[in-house]
Order: sequence, then C-alpha cells, then structure tokens
Amino acid sequence: MKKKFKLVDLDCANCAAKMEDAIKKIDGVEDASVSFMTQKMTINAEEGEFDRIMQEVVKVCSKVEPDCQILL
Repeated sequence: MKKKFKLVDLDCANCAAKMEDAIKKIDGVEDASVSFMTQKMTINAEEGEFDRIMQEVVKVCSKVEPDCQILL
C-alpha cells in the first residue's frame, strides 16, 4: 500500500536523503521517498503494519530533522 504525506519545515535536501535512508531500513517498508523540493514523503509498506510503521517513521524523522512535521 502506497501513501503520501505532506512535510512541514523540512529544511534541507541532505536531511531529506537521511530521512529516506532511515525509513527504508524500517521493517515492513517496501520503498520510501522523501522530496525536499515538493516537501512530500511517499511510503510503500504492508497495509496491516502501516500504523506501527508510521510511528517509527515519525521517531526516525524527528531524530534527523526535529523541526519537521509529518501531516498524517
């Protein structure tokens, strides 16, 4: 299942790349992309695991970019 999310206050392309790499390492994530230019994140993951995965995504992203918010 693929879902898109809007990002708020993502400050740099390097942070977006770090977030993308960290998200791809989460168990159950099939693919992920984080775009600094469009301020959007796309996650492709198992449907039944999406809530758990998104909790981990929020934790990972806040470590990389504390000011960035993911609009769920």
